[in-house]
Amino acid sequence: MHLAELKNLSAADQRRAVCFDQGRLTIEDIVDIASGAAQVTLSAEPAFRAAISRGADFLDRLLSEDGTIYGVTTGYGDSCTVNVPAELIPELPHHLYAYHGCGLGELFSPAQTRAIMAARLASLSKGYSGVSVGLLEQITRLLKENLLPLIPSEGSVGASGDLTPLSYLAAVLCGEREVWRDGTKVPAAEALATAGITPLRLRPKEGLAIMNGTAVMTALACLAYQRAEYLVRIATRITAMASFALDGNAHHFDETLFAVKPHAGQQQVAAWLRQDLPTDDAPRNQKRLQDRYSIRCAPHVIGVLADALPWMRASIENELNSANDNPIIDGENERVLHGGHFYGGHIAFVMDSMKNAVANVADLLDRQMALLVDSRYNHGLPANLSGADGARASINHGLKALQISSSAWTAEALKQTMPASVFSRSTECHNQDKVSMGTIAARDCLRVLQLTEQVVAALLISVRQGVWLRCKQEGAPQPQQNLQQMMELLTVDIAVVQEDRMLEPDLRLLLERIRLQHWQLYQ
Repeated sequence: MHLAELKNLSAADQRRAVCFDQGRLTIEDIVDIASGAAQVTLSAEPAFRAAISRGADFLDRLLSEDGTIYGVTTGYGDSCTVNVPAELIPELPHHLYAYHGCGLGELFSPAQTRAIMAARLASLSKGYSGVSVGLLEQITRLLKENLLPLIPSEGSVGASGDLTPLSYLAAVLCGEREVWRDGTKVPAAEALATAGITPLRLRPKEGLAIMNGTAVMTALACLAYQRAEYLVRIATRITAMASFALDGNAHHFDETLFAVKPHAGQQQVAAWLRQDLPTDDAPRNQKRLQDRYSIRCAPHVIGVLADALPWMRASIENELNSANDNPIIDGENERVLHGGHFYGGHIAFVMDSMKNAVANVADLLDRQMALLVDSRYNHGLPANLSGADGARASINHGLKALQISSSAWTAEALKQTMPASVFSRSTECHNQDKVSMGTIAARDCLRVLQLTEQVVAALLISVRQGVWLRCKQEGAPQPQQNLQQMMELLTVDIAVVQEDRMLEPDLRLLLERIRLQHWQLYQ
């Protein structure tokens, strides 16, 4: 391609492409699609398209032979005993999304919606759902045009999959309900017409295939995983800065010490702390023998999350790369397999576990802040980390209120850790009598992550202030290179607090930095 042609490419055309076929996708693929860093393509390989068509063609043959197929020639759920007359079969998929249009609550964000659509496309692309290539192309086209269904976040019990929220995707594919278009709510029919997209008329099983799966909870789990992974790193850097500000004992992170308790994630956190905190800055007898737990045991707290991430990734990516609707259509062997792959138990367990580990990190950081602002425990720093001098110190209160807010966010995060998966409810005339609650668990986990990131923002202000105050003291050691660089980066965004000021703008800026993973930590 000529240079002139390259210059004419739009920014969207230069994004990396994530190809949907029967291959394996990663969490990062979904996260990048959600953020707009990647674009979706559907494989044009003849073998892939033939595999998709095989299932749809088999269903057509089965229908012509008067076969009984759940959700195709029968009603749904407990209504599976109701036979649908042949002349009404084409209408059935449209009734499915119509009566499931009862979601409430906040709408999923555009990024979350892109992730949901990508997760559903991934499952349908496995070739075991009995859908047409045209359906996959329609989802792909919506993503490329950035026409995103308005999906309410509440109404799924996580089995039979995410029926109610995914009904909004099914409806939009058919030109009904509303979409986001350039940040504006627009009727789906209008948006599709403007983009030159013909609304679908769903084939017999396609409504069920779109809706009867775990795409919503799986998409949210992918987004949660990315944030939790970064939390491990930023919480470790904050711990190092807190230890320095408190004149802590870096020997608590000794390599030999951690070799005797071989949790790999915990050892990694300790190793990162050793990069940030040199252990030869003072003889051992000049340091306190033991720091308080929120410093000394930080690798043991952050390490729980670090050690959980690998198995969490495995469970999330297995779900992402599964055919998770019902029935499964085996076009190759011409079989209809009735099961329960819509059940989101693995995602529910991961999300319940993740929010517990994440909230514990919030609690750890909140305890570190409590030490930093308290002149009884911060080893010579001013009360509330106030930077005011002389007579003005009497009217300045430093980070007193910030510590209160941090404590409030931490308490709310801890309150959210009740596992959702144990609150199964019998629904739908006792057909869905054991359900996963995976989507509620995922929504809870994202809320816990949001609150914990708010605590992180508060701690970044606190440790930046604490390190600055420590370095001002006569004869004080200077931070090692990693911490010095972090201080320089934070200085760009956060002025030291010498006179009391409103800190909300600082917090909001830091939250944006955290969510964009602005600081590259521990290569």
